[in-house]
Amino acid sequence: MILVWGLPRDPPTAAVTAALRRLDADVRFLDQRVAAAGDCNMSMDGQLRLSLSRREDDLDLRTCRAAYVRPYDVRELPAVRRAPSGSPDWQRALRVDQMLADWADLTDALVVNRPAAMASNASKPFQARQLRDAGFAVPDTIITTDPEAVLAFRERHQRVVYKSISGVRSIVAELTEARLQRIDDVRWCPTQFQELVPGTDHRVHVVDGEVFGAAVESDGIDYRYATTATVSEAQLPDEVAERCVTVTRAMGLLFSGIDLRRTPTGRWYCFEVNPSPGFTYYQSATGQPIAEAVARLLADED
Repeated sequence: MILVWGLPRDPPTAAVTAALRRLDADVRFLDQRVAAAGDCNMSMDGQLRLSLSRREDDLDLRTCRAAYVRPYDVRELPAVRRAPSGSPDWQRALRVDQMLADWADLTDALVVNRPAAMASNASKPFQARQLRDAGFAVPDTIITTDPEAVLAFRERHQRVVYKSISGVRSIVAELTEARLQRIDDVRWCPTQFQELVPGTDHRVHVVDGEVFGAAVESDGIDYRYATTATVSEAQLPDEVAERCVTVTRAMGLLFSGIDLRRTPTGRWYCFEVNPSPGFTYYQSATGQPIAEAVARLLADED
């Protein structure tokens, strides 16, 4: 049995589930909302066992051979948000979610991706070190609460962007003259500043060694929020593709979304590795069979 754990309207989750069904795989979809309203128990007696009792039926994960896990923060689910913090329903939802995450880390089944392996994304500085170790160039960076350090960094590089240091999605923005008027606000929150690297953005998805490259042309600093963005399939140099596979495996991931930029001089910079990529935007634009590749990986273990 192949388990898919997430939300039914999440595009990547829906795409992988549909691809598995096209393969006639024995797939069981576990709606995170339903799981949060249920209960589960876990025991160890030579092997990990977790049985989840749901409204519809019981799900015994001892029969699971592979899993695609893409849950959201359970505290943000509507039913959990409505429950008073600390109430029995609130505590049960968090307990079930944590036990499923523990199962995903400890099970012998193939998991795309294990929660423990995804933890590096919670710290951009730590991940940057992993990227350098894999041979990627990374932008010159400082993390600071000192306005004077920011001004000196900008003086050195002329054009600078800033972003969050956590795994929470943030908009990358340029540190313009107008934004410098509020530079003292940096005292209240450690912020990451980087040299602005010119060039063409690339998004690379790696599925167990299979590489799908896409180039993104846009009119913005952060193409995800640009007025216009054009995505097309792109062939990567062999050494860049191999480096993407290497860093994915080094992080303990089977599936990754890697953000690169190729400069006009041909140098490749790496900004981030997403361990739970929202790949459907790129798949729709390029026609690349990313969901099918994930489904094949899971089905081969079933």
